[in-house]
Amino acid sequence: MIVVKAPQERLLQALQSVAGIVERRHTLPVLANVLLRRNGPQLEFTTSDLEIQVRTSAELPGDEGGFATTVGARKLIDILRALPADQLVTLSSAQDKLTLQAGRSRFTLQTLPAEDFPLVSEAVDFGPAFAVPQKVLKSLVNQVHFAMAVHDIRYYLNGILFIAEGRTLTLVATDGHRLGLAQATLADEVPGRQEVILPRKTVLELQRLLADDEAPIEMRFAGNQARFAFGSMEFVTKLVEGKFPDYNRVIPRSHRNSLTLGRAPLLACLQRAAILTSEKFKGVRMNLEPGVLRIAASNTEQEEAIEELEVDYDGEAIDIGFNVTYLIDVLANVSQDLVKIELQDSSASALITVPDHPGFKYVVMPMRI
Repeated sequence: MIVVKAPQERLLQALQSVAGIVERRHTLPVLANVLLRRNGPQLEFTTSDLEIQVRTSAELPGDEGGFATTVGARKLIDILRALPADQLVTLSSAQDKLTLQAGRSRFTLQTLPAEDFPLVSEAVDFGPAFAVPQKVLKSLVNQVHFAMAVHDIRYYLNGILFIAEGRTLTLVATDGHRLGLAQATLADEVPGRQEVILPRKTVLELQRLLADDEAPIEMRFAGNQARFAFGSMEFVTKLVEGKFPDYNRVIPRSHRNSLTLGRAPLLACLQRAAILTSEKFKGVRMNLEPGVLRIAASNTEQEEAIEELEVDYDGEAIDIGFNVTYLIDVLANVSQDLVKIELQDSSASALITVPDHPGFKYVVMPMRI
């Protein structure tokens, strides 16, 4: 049976859109495979890691009988990548094998039965659907994803908090040392309050898949699952269970001192100063005085970097230390020209915001230097 006969680029595009969650090595061999299901003119591609399931379908020519099999996802992608983009590719199935032919190239691949593929059982209690343009959600994720924890024992920090309430969508991420918050206005009001924690892997996969355009992404949340639908993609994921910290208590309200300065010049200064920090200690000292901001970094080899920026500031002198990575992360992930930094003293958290964009807040704790 001819499963599909299509140009290399169309087949590769569909496969790549679902293969991001596939691990090369897995305790369950079938999870390294992609499920191919022929349904009339549509060919469906599904991958799963038991926690996340991604599915897309494309109208691709082939024999229109009902047919399903699974084949190694990464292997198939690697073969397709190695072929010319305009090459016509034929995938045919016979005797538990899948044969790929393109020009004078021929590959025979082992398959596993489709019935062995563990599909994620979808929840039945999904809340009401709501939608935002893909570029809005992608922008929100980009503004906070770097503040997620990585392998923290406080498992509820290894992801992003999503809150949909009224006409506001709020995303919050924190690793206990810094916190990012980004908000956007929804076109329609969401009934009630919907609050979930999306796992880190889900967030990174969404970030990879979302387009930078006005096409909508529809979201629905259940007690232990979230479902996203956009374009031809369907994305179902388990949620992180647990209680996210009260982020409102972390955000400073009334810092006495503030300065507004160019994002790009500050980022460049910090990146240069970071060169002389050590791998284990990423601290930089920021000395703020009327008219000038000094950034200093040093290491165990007694090397030192000092950067100075002229700033419009006439408040108190403040000497404060920060993990330079935390500052570089936020400056590299917002796109506006200006940032506002609010400070109290050398021991209080700093608040970084963006003028004309009240929906974004970034809190970073100081460090002792």
